[in-house]
Amino acid sequence: MRQDAGGGGPVEGRPEVVGRLAIGATLREARQAQGRSIASVAESAGLTKGFLSRLERDEVSASVASLLTVCDTLGLRVGQLFDPPADPLVPARRGGAANLGGHGVVEQVLTTANPHLVVIHSLIEPGGTTGDEPHALDALVEFAYVVSGQLHLQVDDVDYVLSTGDALTFRAQAPHRWVNDGAEPVEVLWVLAAPDH
Repeated sequence: MRQDAGGGGPVEGRPEVVGRLAIGATLREARQAQGRSIASVAESAGLTKGFLSRLERDEVSASVASLLTVCDTLGLRVGQLFDPPADPLVPARRGGAANLGGHGVVEQVLTTANPHLVVIHSLIEPGGTTGDEPHALDALVEFAYVVSGQLHLQVDDVDYVLSTGDALTFRAQAPHRWVNDGAEPVEVLWVLAAPDH
């Protein structure tokens, strides 16, 4: 079983950034509504019981791949972990909190609750990553635009180094992962076009 490492949190030195959305209560409520034990969900997700317990208490962050596996095990859509803005106008630094997993990243949703389009603003600290395992999202297309900094993005085993102003469009269901392996923070806009469900 995997013992996922954690530690992602608010980006230091940027008090204007909204902190990570606490997702533990959502995961716990979904598990309890199904009458499942922590041990059962942890086993299905390939995680340790202790790690899942700490994730439900928001004491650790999961890799994106692990968080997606937990959501799949519980029948949750990843979008249910978002706190979308209520108003179509989203003032600067007032996006809804998001938590897609990963470490060293603070995310905000810039679109209102919309089943077809999700735009996420990410601030990724040096060393921030989705984790070692590639993941796939339940969306048709994913678009990444680097506002500032440099991001290493791997899609279908192809490595891309995106610098300020670079953009990449790819299938969201293709296995992918990213890491900020530089010395400076990276600011990225992610756009997801969701399938019709």
